[in-house]
Amino acid sequence: MGMKRLTKQRKAVLEVVRSAKGHHPDAAWVYSEVRKLVPSISLGTVYRTLEALTEEGFLIPLSRPGEALRYEANLDGHLHMVCRKCNRFFDIVQPLPDLLSEVKARYPGYEIEDVQVEYHGICPECRAQG
Repeated sequence: MGMKRLTKQRKAVLEVVRSAKGHHPDAAWVYSEVRKLVPSISLGTVYRTLEALTEEGFLIPLSRPGEALRYEANLDGHLHMVCRKCNRFFDIVQPLPDLLSEVKARYPGYEIEDVQVEYHGICPECRAQG
């Protein structure tokens, strides 16, 4: 899969999101990190680049009501655990059943594009804080 235009800004944004292993950054965090690589980049450029990289299939957006959109660079099938205290996403590596194919077969009239499963609980750091 190739990018439409592999600009310096796009490369930097993608590199920053990919380097945030285990962290699912929002645009503000990406912007602060990309500025270390490309000091002249604007916040608007970061937002547009994140949107383009999502549309081109390089990133997966993670949304939660009332929170900033976060981005996932790990395109391998996996689940997420979301901590109810700190609101961080954690990757859970677990073999996934093919729910998407099963649901598509059962509901052929729908155009189903994706499935997301989240677990909710308290992460070890928050549990240790009490």
